[in-house]
Amino acid sequence: MLVAGQTRQPPSIAAIQPSAPAVAFAPTAGGPTPAGAGSVPAAVASGGPLQFTHPRSAAFGASAIDVIVKSNDTLDSIFRRLKLDLADLASLRSLPGLKARLDSLRPGELLHLVHRDKSLVGLERRLNDTQTLQVTRENDQLHASVLDNPLETRVRTVRASIDSSLFEAVENAGAHDQTAVTLSDLFRWDIDFVLDIQPGDSFVVTYQEFYRDGVYLKDGPVLAASFINHGREYVAVRYIDPDGGTHYYSPDGKSMQKAFLRAPVAFTRVSSRFNTARHHPILNLIRAHKGVDYAAPIGTPVQAAGDGRVRFAGVKGGYGNVVEIDHSGGIVTVYGHLSRFAKGTHVGTHVSQGEIIAYVGMTGLATGPHLHYEYRVNGVFKNPQTVVLPSAEPIDARWRDDFIARTAPLLGTLVAPLGPALVAR
Repeated sequence: MLVAGQTRQPPSIAAIQPSAPAVAFAPTAGGPTPAGAGSVPAAVASGGPLQFTHPRSAAFGASAIDVIVKSNDTLDSIFRRLKLDLADLASLRSLPGLKARLDSLRPGELLHLVHRDKSLVGLERRLNDTQTLQVTRENDQLHASVLDNPLETRVRTVRASIDSSLFEAVENAGAHDQTAVTLSDLFRWDIDFVLDIQPGDSFVVTYQEFYRDGVYLKDGPVLAASFINHGREYVAVRYIDPDGGTHYYSPDGKSMQKAFLRAPVAFTRVSSRFNTARHHPILNLIRAHKGVDYAAPIGTPVQAAGDGRVRFAGVKGGYGNVVEIDHSGGIVTVYGHLSRFAKGTHVGTHVSQGEIIAYVGMTGLATGPHLHYEYRVNGVFKNPQTVVLPSAEPIDARWRDDFIARTAPLLGTLVAPLGPALVAR
């Protein structure tokens, strides 16, 4: 307790140590509150984008408040608006390793603060899905600890047929967009998800779901998946090798990754296919279309189809802004009608597969925004949708037996159960 005329000294702090997941001031809305606690002030100092949820009481004589972080908020500004003791904040931030945990606020996250006479009594901030920073006061000392909140993992298998889109089918099966994106990433070397998907295609996917306190949080990694496209089945299974590397392989140990992507843009539509006798919409003559046009909004990211070196980045005739990548072995890919180049895309620079190199536009001879994509082998134009793509390295022979043993149960989950068919809804 302060005495008139006495200067209050900043409290000391205990070092951050992992502790058991016992939460003194639970940040969950509607939790139990001790009797006899004080109430939260109805208003705080104006001048900042703070949004408050319901007030709650905490320990005897203390008040609690939840703050939803807004854009440009800092813990310093929040303390000032709530008129909390800045000495408490300064003491916390002075502890090695704690400053970063306090300063990296994310818009939309929730902070739980407890104070008594403007002196900090408790603070909780969820650092990530599995860790919570907790600050408490005991005997006029602020103690900070990082609590582990382990997630519950559940394995689930869903199967569905595609009527209109992959995302819709995944959602109807009970999974989420994250799993749809992972499916497209897994099979993008074999299937062009812009051109090749059609009604009647189907998939089976076994994946993890993460829960916290029994509440669904998000989809986890895909463990195994099967995709039937145009009657052909593609299968992928996840394997963590003895060195800790995680990769996806076919059941016989071939890498799902190829040296080139089928499509350098994601989830757009094809406006013009490879055609040796196409009527050109601007030149009004029959002219071979030696690539594929992907219609997409201006600014859509364009990815390098494979590892290589930029041999041209600039303006070239009807291509407008264009990037050419030399992949060695006589293979060159071309990306035309770009609106702009990505930072670092210059002649001579090395690019990796999937790296963003430019953005969709409509420069040059283009009637609308789209990407013109070409695949050349020793100067000969090939159809990017049908050309046989070089494969990546298969699984290390040293790990083949371990691979077979570990992936067999996962592949078994893809087999349809015996008995009446069950349709996921």
